[in-house]
Amino acid sequence: MTSTNKEIHIVASDLDGTLLAPDHKLSPYTRNTLKTLHQNGFTFVFATGRHHVDVSGIRKMAGIPAYMITSNGARIHDPDDQLMFSSNVPENLIPAIIQVLSHDEDIFIHLYRHDEWLISHEDQRLKDFHNESGFSYRLFDVNNPPLDGVSKVFFTHKNRDHDILTTYEEKLNQQFTNQVTVAFSSPWCLEVMGPGISKGHALDVVAQSLNKSLDDCVAFGDGMNDIEMLTMAGTGLVMETAHEKVMAALPEIQRIGSNEHDSVARYLEANLLTIADCIA
Repeated sequence: MTSTNKEIHIVASDLDGTLLAPDHKLSPYTRNTLKTLHQNGFTFVFATGRHHVDVSGIRKMAGIPAYMITSNGARIHDPDDQLMFSSNVPENLIPAIIQVLSHDEDIFIHLYRHDEWLISHEDQRLKDFHNESGFSYRLFDVNNPPLDGVSKVFFTHKNRDHDILTTYEEKLNQQFTNQVTVAFSSPWCLEVMGPGISKGHALDVVAQSLNKSLDDCVAFGDGMNDIEMLTMAGTGLVMETAHEKVMAALPEIQRIGSNEHDSVARYLEANLLTIADCIA
């Protein structure tokens, strides 16, 4: 489907590798485009694996009211920060999920719980990764993890070894078949949410709340956790820098440029905004 401002009402975008620049910040060009998009009546949705507190800080810097799909769809907040949807990892499964990887000293174990980000041991690189919002973690005991209010459990490798994480992905899927959702948000971040969770289903909740449908949405992404959203939206676009697994899963979906070149903002400017709007 060709995107025009008569057809598209909702714009949803992943953050890292997609909307944010390589330094994990909103470029001035992208920020200005989002403001113009809002001024022209479009609804914007941040759709990400990040924590809602983290994304709230980015939304504030963007300077627009926007919906937030976070933790890969386990949380949805409206532009007034009201919680629209929440789904947690089953409490009885969390210790067993952690146990699958806890023996590996090269693995960092993370929990998104309520308004917190918990991690098994220090990782300065991840603190730097979230430098746009200032959101940071605190340490927790993997042998005594909190169980309530966990939107996702996720794992990173100190050397960003995707092949090792893929092995654990297989183990998690085998052990917890149909009990959880397992996905990569990036090649080096393996994530576990509650059953049936995805950005695509979360976007459908947002669209229905606005009396719209997924056909009224355009979506951008670059990760395995974006696949449902990109295929369910009326128009889905994948970044040309996406991982080869994403490209293989989405052979028919249009490619656009990279986040380094503000390709999401440039697509929106060219396809949804008039020249006069862009100048303004």
